[in-house]
Amino acid sequence: MPAATKCRPGRPEEAEALSALCLRSKLHWGYDSNFMRLCEGVLRIDPAAIAEGRVFVVVNEPNDVPLGVAVIALRETDAELTHLFVEPSAIGEGLGAALFLVAMEWTHERGARRLLIASDPNAKGFYERMGAMCVGGVPSESIPGRSLPLLRYEQQVDLPRAQRENDEPPRAGH
Repeated sequence: MPAATKCRPGRPEEAEALSALCLRSKLHWGYDSNFMRLCEGVLRIDPAAIAEGRVFVVVNEPNDVPLGVAVIALRETDAELTHLFVEPSAIGEGLGAALFLVAMEWTHERGARRLLIASDPNAKGFYERMGAMCVGGVPSESIPGRSLPLLRYEQQVDLPRAQRENDEPPRAGH
């Protein structure tokens, strides 16, 4: 992560700006306006998630301008990375990796066994480089007929094999 940045919890007043950042980041992949309109709802940052401490933001210093955002949700024994988006001008600077590490730490601190990710196909390689394994696909919530790669990052926890393999996939956002 660049020296002039830091990661911190999201703030309630940032929900709208963080949602706009998610849309800009998604648009980076060249999706058309109809596709983006269909994705708006699932890319929105929920102020309740901020209040619950599940939203993390990478900001530049000293201006405190958001450059990336991650949102994590608990799903029984697993966690789900529901959002991880970086400002297009900052892609490739290590901010996504920093947010992913925060998400893994948050997951571990809450005793979750796995971090599940319903990924945009364009981001699949990033998650694999971070150590996640593609374990299948899930239907998109926003685009009818679209399937998203499902990735899983296993926490370093010793659990019986039956427990590791009996959970349902997360809901898919984009």
